[in-house]
Amino acid sequence: MPPFHDYRDGGVLVQEPAAAAVFGGVRQRKRARVTAMPPSFFAAAAEEAAAAKKQKLRAAPSLDALPDECLFEILRRVQGARARGASSCVSRRWLALLGGIRASELKRAPAVPDLNQVFVCEDDDDELDSASALPERSLEGEGATDVALTAAAIRGHLETLTIRGSHPARGVTDSGLSAAARGCPSLRSLALWDVPLITDAGLAEIAAGCPALEKLDITACPLVTDKGLAAVAQGCPDLKTLTIEACSGVANEGLKAIGRCCAKLQAVTVKNCPHVGDQGVSGLICSAAASLAKVRLQGLNITDASLAVIGYYGKAITDLTLARLPTVGERGFWVMANALGLQKLRCMSVTSCPGVTELALVSIAKFCPSLKQLYLRKCSQISDVLLKDFAESAKVLESLQIEECNRVTLVGILAFLLNCSPKFKALSLVKCVGIKDICSAPAQLPVCKSLRSLTIKHCPGFTDASLAVVGMICPHLENLDLSGLGAVTDNGLLPLIRSSESGLVNVDLNGCENLTDAAISALVKAHGGSLAHLSLESCSKITDASLFAISESCSELAELDLSNCMVSDYGVAVLASAAGLKLRILSLSGCLKVTQKSVPFLGSMPASLEGLNLQFNFIGNHNIASLEKQLWWCDILA
Repeated sequence: MPPFHDYRDGGVLVQEPAAAAVFGGVRQRKRARVTAMPPSFFAAAAEEAAAAKKQKLRAAPSLDALPDECLFEILRRVQGARARGASSCVSRRWLALLGGIRASELKRAPAVPDLNQVFVCEDDDDELDSASALPERSLEGEGATDVALTAAAIRGHLETLTIRGSHPARGVTDSGLSAAARGCPSLRSLALWDVPLITDAGLAEIAAGCPALEKLDITACPLVTDKGLAAVAQGCPDLKTLTIEACSGVANEGLKAIGRCCAKLQAVTVKNCPHVGDQGVSGLICSAAASLAKVRLQGLNITDASLAVIGYYGKAITDLTLARLPTVGERGFWVMANALGLQKLRCMSVTSCPGVTELALVSIAKFCPSLKQLYLRKCSQISDVLLKDFAESAKVLESLQIEECNRVTLVGILAFLLNCSPKFKALSLVKCVGIKDICSAPAQLPVCKSLRSLTIKHCPGFTDASLAVVGMICPHLENLDLSGLGAVTDNGLLPLIRSSESGLVNVDLNGCENLTDAAISALVKAHGGSLAHLSLESCSKITDASLFAISESCSELAELDLSNCMVSDYGVAVLASAAGLKLRILSLSGCLKVTQKSVPFLGSMPASLEGLNLQFNFIGNHNIASLEKQLWWCDILA
C-alpha cells in the first residue's frame, strides 16, 4: 500500500508518487491532489488487524484449551502444599479442580533433575510444606465463603476447622465443605456455627473423607437433619465429642445412630432442638453408656423417662448439666438418683428446672457419693431448709454455686456451713435477692476452716454487718469476690481483712464504690506478700494513696485493675518506680486523670508486663504509638 502523508493542506491526505517527476534534477513543486479515503476503509483495516491478532493467540499453546479431565491429571501431580496453593490462585477453574482432588489422589511424580539447582531432599521439602500449612483455620462472617474454604483445604494438613457465620450472598455451602473433606483427611475437629446453607450432603462428604474426626459442633444449621448425623455416625467411628444446638431438623434417629456407631463418644451436648425427645436421648445414653462421661441437655422436650435412663445407664458420667427442662418433674430427679447408676458423678449443674425440690436434691446428695460440685440457677424451690438437709447428706461436696435463687437467705447459708463437709472449699452467691442482713445472729456461728473461696456478687441486701459475720466464720479465705456490692464500706471490709489468718491471693472488689484508700491500704499491708490479683474497677474513691501502698507492700502482685478509678499520673509514676513490683497485667481504662505525662513512666515499666489497657483516657494516639515502640513485647489496648 502506498504511503500517505498529511501535508496540512486543508486536512487532505495526499499520496506521494512512487517516482517523482524530475526536471533538471529538481523535484516537481506542484503536488497532486487526491480524494480522501472513506472511514469504512480504516474500520475494515482495524478489524483485519484484530482478527489476525486473535488468530495468533489461538495458535499459541495454552492450558486453558485443555479439557477438565486433562487439567485434573496435571494438577494432581503438582508437588507440595505451597505449590498447590499458588496454582489455585490462577483462576476459579483451577481452584475448583484442585478443590475436587482428594488427598489420596495426589500423585508423587519424579521430578526432572536440574543440575544447576541446589539439591533439596524430598523429605525436607515435605517438612517445609507441612510447616507452612496451618493445622487450624477459622473463617468468620463475610470471610466465610466457598472460595476461602476451598483455598484453605487445598493446602491440606488441617486438623481443626471452625466456620462462624457466613457471607450473606456467597456463604459456605456443601461445595466448600466437600472440598475440605477431600483435601483434609486428617481433620479432627469441625465446628459449624450459624451456617444456614450446609445440608446433609455436606456432612456426608465430611463423613466419607474425614474418618479421623473426633469433635463435631453443629450450631444453628437448620438444613442438617438425622440423615447427616447418621452419615457421620457411620463414617466417623472415632467421634468423641458431639454438640448439636439450635438445629430444628435434628430429631431422635440421628442421636440413636451416633450412640450405636460411636463407641468412643465421651461428651455430648444437645441444646434447643425442639424435635429431640425421650427416644433420642435414651437411645444415645443406653448405647454409649460405657464411654460417655459428660452430658449436657438444655431446652429439650424430654420427660422423667430420660432422667431415669441417665440414672440407670450413666455409670461413666462424671459431669451432668440439665437446663430448661420444664416437663421434667420431681419424680424424674428422684428416680435418676435412686437408680444408683451415677456413682462417678462429680459435677452437676441445674438451671430452670422446676423438678428440683427438697426430696430430689437430698436424694442426689445421698445416692451420688462422688458429687463434689453443684451449681443451682433459677431453681425456685431451693430454700434454707433444703440447703441444710443437702449439706448433711453431701459427704464430699467441695463447691456450691447458687445464682438467682431468691428463697435462700443468710440464715440458710449459715446453717449449710455449720453442717457442710469438712472438704468444702468454695461458696458462690450471685444475684440472690434473699441474701441480706439478718436482724439477729444465730446462737451458734459456724467456723468453716476449709473454705478457701467466697463469692458474693450483686446481692443488693448484703452490707457491712453481713460481711463482718463472714469474716468470723471463714478465717482461711484465699479468694474473695465482692463484685457489685455497692453498700459495702470500709467498716465491713476491715474486720474481714483482720480476721483472715491465711493470706488472700485473689481479691475482686469491682463496683464497691464506697471503699476508700484506707481499706485498700490495710488490705495490701496485711496480705501484700500473697496477693496476686487485685481488681478495683469502678471503685471511684480509690486514689494515688492506694497505689503508693501497693508499690510498697505487694511483692507477688501480677494483675492490677484500676479501671475507672481516680488515680493520676503521680500514681502511675509510683507504680513504675516500684522495684519489687512485677506486674504482668495493668489496666488504667477510664482513668481520666491519667494523661500524656504518664508516658515516660509507662515506658519504663518492667519487662514482666504483658498486657496494658489504656482505653478511654487522655494519653493520645501519638503517645500510644511511642509506647508501642518502647514496650514492643507488651500487648497494649488503646
